[in-house]
Amino acid sequence: MSRVVSWSTQKQEPGTVLPFYDTVKRALDIIAASAGILVGLPVWLMFALLIKLTSKGPVLYVTESLGRNARPFRLYKFRTMRYRADERPHHDYLAEYVREGKPYAIIKDENGREQRVYKVISDDRVTPIGRFLRATGLDEAPQFLNVLRGEMSMVGPRPPRPEEYVHYEEWHKERLSVLPGITCIYEIKARSVASFDEMVKMDLEYIRKRSLWVDMKIMAMTPINVIILRKGGY
Repeated sequence: MSRVVSWSTQKQEPGTVLPFYDTVKRALDIIAASAGILVGLPVWLMFALLIKLTSKGPVLYVTESLGRNARPFRLYKFRTMRYRADERPHHDYLAEYVREGKPYAIIKDENGREQRVYKVISDDRVTPIGRFLRATGLDEAPQFLNVLRGEMSMVGPRPPRPEEYVHYEEWHKERLSVLPGITCIYEIKARSVASFDEMVKMDLEYIRKRSLWVDMKIMAMTPINVIILRKGGY
């Protein structure tokens, strides 16, 4: 799986972040999140209407997640599951994923080879519009609000939920040393096909290498790999 984990073939040493990086990144986050909300507003309203018309319950799914230094915050997503669906199966899967690197399923790819999938698939709790939103990653669009609130960044490790965090080893917790993000290396390189340890290694590599150039590269690749090509979308 080394081809999945590595963002660069060169050995990485702890990086030095330029003094102005955090300030400029915050400014870019505000600009990008504001543009995403304004430009995408007609689409977000259409998704909201479809969610309301096809299933009971609120448009948004709001859950407690953990940000920088494990600080809790309320994370927003478009609701993709039936309202008040039982979340215990997902909690059980998260525990096995973190502790054992256990895949949810093993499927055949287009070449007939076995592929481990580290994501819940064929879930009857997911609504029809929810399947599309999940496959394209567009269910995460409301997190532009989290970015504007300063709880997230456009780029950074994905924020964990408390029921995931309780299973972390100490080295896993290092991924929370920076603001979580809407997208990251994992999302564009190994979405749904990397074990938990592999995902954390990618996050730690990003933390060492982070720069404005790396952030812009990840942001530019996200619409292509996630929304258009739907890599790892189930």
